[in-house]
Amino acid sequence: MAFLKKTIEKLSAGLSRTRQMFIGSLKSLLSGRKLDEKLLDDLEEMLIQADMGVASAMKIRGDLQQAFTDKRIEAGDQAIDFLKEEIKRYWPESDRSVHFASAGPTVILVAGINGCGKTTSVAKLAWRFKTEGKKVCLAAADTFRAAAVQQLTIWAERIGVDIISGSGSDPGAVVFDACDAAVARKADILLVDTAGRLHTQDNLMRELTKIRDVVSRKIPGAPHEVLLVLDATTGQNAINQARVFSEAIDVTGIFLAKLDGTAKGGIVVAIRNEVDLPVKFIGIGETYEDVEPFDPEQFVEALFA
Repeated sequence: MAFLKKTIEKLSAGLSRTRQMFIGSLKSLLSGRKLDEKLLDDLEEMLIQADMGVASAMKIRGDLQQAFTDKRIEAGDQAIDFLKEEIKRYWPESDRSVHFASAGPTVILVAGINGCGKTTSVAKLAWRFKTEGKKVCLAAADTFRAAAVQQLTIWAERIGVDIISGSGSDPGAVVFDACDAAVARKADILLVDTAGRLHTQDNLMRELTKIRDVVSRKIPGAPHEVLLVLDATTGQNAINQARVFSEAIDVTGIFLAKLDGTAKGGIVVAIRNEVDLPVKFIGIGETYEDVEPFDPEQFVEALFA
């Protein structure tokens, strides 16, 4: 119970900017007013400012307007609870769960642009899976940046998991060896850290596709998950990243990093509505223990606290 309370407190702190800029103004906007066109226009604009995106804001507005037409709600004061329940339904349990292999190691390919917090997010996932009793191997396939290999090696030592690396080597070769090692060591999870790259760099995106293909040839059904790390502070640019990476490597879920008080929490809603990708994990601090599976109930309650 104490651990859960700590998690909620960290998540609540991480969403402080959104509450300060959005929720207080939202309550003031809705209080004592009838849900007319002017109020709905103002609400839509406020949702966009909270990084929920134009498409998401329009969808929420439409849902609210329909509820008003159906007389399920009649005034602005009732809209907060309606919005909370509506947003929670955006993330069904089925698509937020991790897809584990039925046999052999589960391979999780992790990608993202430079500076998004990708390597630290890999360490967080390794710690999380280890605490669940799984044997974890890391593949340090970010061979273009020696510091990334060193950083991941330090994390591996602290967490107590195996790492396969080859600084300066071809990343495909590192992944090839890591797949063999994961099978030989009877690992439950193989986490592959790839080089950070801009989503506009076509040659590097093609290389990411090559890494995915190496994994597919080595382990049947792999990669079982392709997680894209997005920096929550980048706002709507994260949507473009998600689209381009999905085209290259069929992203299955999002790890939303740096949800630490400087981000606008509405980006979680925009990702769901605009690219139809579930947020599976969130980073809520700087240590490898600061990771949680995304829980819509906790997220929405913290957002509207």
